Order: sequence, then C-alpha cells, then structure tokens
Amino acid sequence: MLVYLNGDWIPAESARVSVFDRGFIFGDSVYEVIPVYGHRPFREAAHLARLKASMAAAGMDERLGPVHWPAVCARLAETLQSGDGILYLQVTRGAAPRQHGFPVNAPLTLFAYARPRVSEPAGSAAHEVTAIVCDDIRWGRCDIKTTSLIANVLLVQEALTRGADEALLIRDGRVNEGAVSNVFAVCDGQLRTAARSHLILGGITRDVVLELAAQLGISVLECAPSRDELTGAQEVLITSSGREVAAVTHIDGRPVGNGRPGPVFDRLHTAFQAFKEDVRMGRRA
Repeated sequence: MLVYLNGDWIPAESARVSVFDRGFIFGDSVYEVIPVYGHRPFREAAHLARLKASMAAAGMDERLGPVHWPAVCARLAETLQSGDGILYLQVTRGAAPRQHGFPVNAPLTLFAYARPRVSEPAGSAAHEVTAIVCDDIRWGRCDIKTTSLIANVLLVQEALTRGADEALLIRDGRVNEGAVSNVFAVCDGQLRTAARSHLILGGITRDVVLELAAQLGISVLECAPSRDELTGAQEVLITSSGREVAAVTHIDGRPVGNGRPGPVFDRLHTAFQAFKEDVRMGRRA
C-alpha cells in the first residue's frame, strides 16, 4: 500500500511518525473520509471543505502544512484496483514537546491513504442494521471531525456487545445522530433528522440524501426526533460514508415498523445507488 506522508509517497510499512506527534499524544488531529466510486472521489469538494472547517475550528494553521489535497486524492484513488474504496486524510498539529498549549510554528503532519471497501454481505442484508439507544457521552463540538474518538469507540463497542451494529445517541431527550452515522426517522410519512449544529457531524452522505429526498418529493423536517418519535417511527435510517444509506430494522431488540426496510428507505436507497453510478461514470462529482 502506498501512503502520502508530509509530501512523500512511500510504502505504508516504511511510514513513520514521531512518538511526540500531538495526534498521538493528545488526539490533537482532524481527519476526513472520502468514498471513491470508479476511481472518482465522491463529493470531494464538500469533504475537503469540511476538513478545512475542522482544521479552522481546531485552530490549525494550514500554512504550516501546505498541500494540494485534490492531487493527493486523485493519485490515491488511482491505486484502488477495483476503482471503489475509501480515502482517509489526517492532519495533526505536528510533533512538539508535550505541552497543552499550541506549539509555535510546528509543521503539521499530513497523512493519507486509500483502501478498498470492506466486503458486504450479499443482497438486502448489506443495507440492514440493528441499533441500541444510548446516552450521548461525547463532547460538545461534534461538528469537528477530530480523531479523539474514544467516546464513539465505547458506544460502538457497547452496541456490538449487545448484539447490535450501531448506537443511536440521546441528548436532552432527542436523537441527534449515531455513534458513526447520521440518523433519520420517518414519522407520519415525514423524514426527520437533526439540523446542522455543534451537536452533530454534518455528514456529506446526509446532505446527498436530503437532496434526493427533495427531488423525490419526500417531506423533510430538520429537527432531531424525540425518543418517543424514534420509538414510534415507521422507519429509521442511518447514513455514513461507509454504510451509505441503511435501514435500521430493530432498536433495543424491538422491530422498527414491521422489522423490514420500508418504502422511504427503498426510494432513497435506489436513488442513492443511481447517484453513485452517475459519480462512477463521471456524470456527477
């Protein structure tokens, strides 16, 4: 595997980062994950804009690590044998003596690699997940895509331990998002999801689904559903770069609706697959 590290292209096994790197010591770093279809990065401009916004929110000076990310992404995408996969980009505040305050003029650490998509089960099971409901134990700036993900790790592990795939997170009585996904509930035929704020990571796949819903004439309310609305929802969906659009069929062991993917999911999933094919064929970015 070829990786990009601080301006160099090197085999992954030869890549080295200082043990004093603040990404390692403090989790003082941000990242981005970009799907690739047909060697073409999906919504690249939006993903790179979000990376830049995360850097700005974390107080990182991009002048300390100049890089032309589109060129890096293009070269990494070409390394994917099947043409489909994931790009991972990470920026840390660099290596410096261990002090909490920002170091002065320390060069940023820039790292990126590509990997093929993890194989999924055949058929509809690839787009069905189960979930549990958990209290949102994360910090108050979920809009920054930081690598400090221990809370998310613990929440996902709790879901796995309880035989589920994802944790849906409750804060102040409302479902803002999942541990690794954005959440949609279908209530009275209306698609409901949390509005962009510091309480969620504004997902790029989420944005595409909202665009597709508008094209399909599906009513949308950007307001986080309450726990009662989640419990009584006809359908629950999650979106992410990895899972794309998936139907939550059971929550805390109880079926959502009839326990099968519903009609709103079917329409959005079909539309997303068509959108993806347009990206693969170069008809969309």
